[in-house]
Amino acid sequence: MEELFNKISDCVEFGKINKVSPYPPNMKDQDGADELTVQALEQGASAREVLEKGLILGMEKVGVKFRENKVFVPQVLMSAKAMNTAMNHLKPLFAAGNTDKKGVFVIGTVAGDLHDIGKNLVSMIVEGNGYEVIDLGTDVPAQKFIDTINEFPNAIIGLSSLLTTTMASMENIVKEIKAAHPNQKVTIGGAPITQEFCDQIGADNFSADPQGVVEFMNNLKMSA
Repeated sequence: MEELFNKISDCVEFGKINKVSPYPPNMKDQDGADELTVQALEQGASAREVLEKGLILGMEKVGVKFRENKVFVPQVLMSAKAMNTAMNHLKPLFAAGNTDKKGVFVIGTVAGDLHDIGKNLVSMIVEGNGYEVIDLGTDVPAQKFIDTINEFPNAIIGLSSLLTTTMASMENIVKEIKAAHPNQKVTIGGAPITQEFCDQIGADNFSADPQGVVEFMNNLKMSA
């Protein structure tokens, strides 16, 4: 079974979706994440095992490679597609209560900013690491984040900003969230964002890449 989990991990890492997928060329005509996930479940693996020992492991490797500029956005998208194809087989088992997600992550691009590529990459890699992701989209005001926190009180909040002109919006949203929920954990990121700005506005974490968000959340879970 471990060999099967390793193959699933490789499929996610390299973006091998299914047997008919021609990408990557060196895995042509081999079973992909789709077929191998079915095989693992048929052989008695739990959805949690497939997720943690196969899919998450693969997405962790992609996240680290992306951080180190060893792979780029197209590769991440292929990996995410492979993961999502496999997740189609696991989601009914999660929904049936047979297994649990690691936690809930709520993410949105702050009010005034319509950019979503960075947000989407974070969402894919966080979901690939075993969390439920609630994507609020772009141009999200503080109240929408607060309403979602009320619905998911144990969620971690992620704020994205790609414009220097919306950094003030991010600051206001953090302050409003903290005023409504003083213990709420908020992680921020985006092209103009720095650790200094994070400290200045009272956010709990700054990550320059998606894998940093995963590590922050995993550390919170371990210390809880």
